[in-house]
Amino acid sequence: MTRLREAQKQMTRRLLLEKALELFEAKGYFATTIDDIAAAAGTTRTTFYMHFASKAQLMQDLVAELDEIFTSADDPPLRQVVRSGDRRLIRAFIETKADQWPVTRSYVLVANQAAAVEPDIAAIKEQWYEATIAEMQHGLDDAGRFEPATRRIRCSLAFGQLEYLSVRWMLRGWTVVDRETALEVLADSWCHLLSDDAAGS
Repeated sequence: MTRLREAQKQMTRRLLLEKALELFEAKGYFATTIDDIAAAAGTTRTTFYMHFASKAQLMQDLVAELDEIFTSADDPPLRQVVRSGDRRLIRAFIETKADQWPVTRSYVLVANQAAAVEPDIAAIKEQWYEATIAEMQHGLDDAGRFEPATRRIRCSLAFGQLEYLSVRWMLRGWTVVDRETALEVLADSWCHLLSDDAAGS
């Protein structure tokens, strides 16, 4: 009986997260209320508060899911990709990220909305950026490539390019440039910034 109750509790929590994401995308984060989320999940405001202290906390859980989606597919991990300086690994990593965009689109767009009005979400997003850039920098540190004083900015620029391309795709799709061209040029840029393989051999 205890296991059944726990399973039902987890199913309700999962449903609240799923319906919240749908509503945030359809109505906007700010316009969506806790009552909206509870009603969409077929439950009550009281039940919502049994799972989440606030709408912002629910959003934090969605951001944590987004991070898990992104990092679970990293094989090899980003630090190792950067350390290698191998264009084939860099290109494959970028390809994997682009493959994830259809799955992560809703999460990313909603997280950007929430970050504009929720300081905690903005802080989590910034921590995620910083952690990703730090992993890349560790890769350059491991490899001993480039002057140490330039490593962080190299990683910041490379990550910034990927982030920009992902958000542009999420807003407009491949309407300005085709996917293959975009990913090839981005891989060339990463090689220029992060590896000795700047020529894209």
